[in-house]
Amino acid sequence: MPKKKIKKVKKKKKIKTKKGREKPVIKTPDKKATLTSSNDEKPEIKKIKKQATEKRVYNLKDYVVYPKHGVGKITAIEKATIGDIDIQFYKILVEKEKLTLTVPINQQSKLRPISSINQINKCISILKTKPKIKRTMWSRRAQEYDQKINSGKIYELAEVVKDLNKNSDIIADQSYSERQLFEKAYERLKSEFEAVLKINPDDVQKKMDKALGRVQISEEA
Repeated sequence: MPKKKIKKVKKKKKIKTKKGREKPVIKTPDKKATLTSSNDEKPEIKKIKKQATEKRVYNLKDYVVYPKHGVGKITAIEKATIGDIDIQFYKILVEKEKLTLTVPINQQSKLRPISSINQINKCISILKTKPKIKRTMWSRRAQEYDQKINSGKIYELAEVVKDLNKNSDIIADQSYSERQLFEKAYERLKSEFEAVLKINPDDVQKKMDKALGRVQISEEA
């Protein structure tokens, strides 16, 4: 019988891709571009606002505390144009120092409202406690006391008054620098007591001296 011819089926050749062959490039949004564009937008938003402000808003005749100068009263809220920016600022009268401060509204972090009655009561309880006696050098302690006085924190102010209180008005019992720091802290604390309690300065002094154990001294004087 005649042999059937078997047709050879040609195998399909596999196309080998070279390693260096370029793959199709799919365009994706450039991350850097988006980042820079988002970053570029932020300054524009900042430029739109006239002046950076904080949530706290003070009104005329409000009492505020400026850390380095103590209690002051807002006597005016004024505007000024510097360059192309309108700026608002407070005029604050610190009566104890006979000083008028100009504080821009965008620097309100330097101000704080006067304390509440509860905070004043806590200060009185601090004044009643025993003073902490430190054995470090006076120059170092004086620096710490000065920082506390200028911190604007009423509890730290009360601590300085309590620690430097000698229960005496005799000058020999205190050095000059001790007495200076005590009087500075005492007057700052007293002025805030007056603003919060709204009573006669003499009554405020009696209240503080009673807490400090200075009643007998003031009565003898």
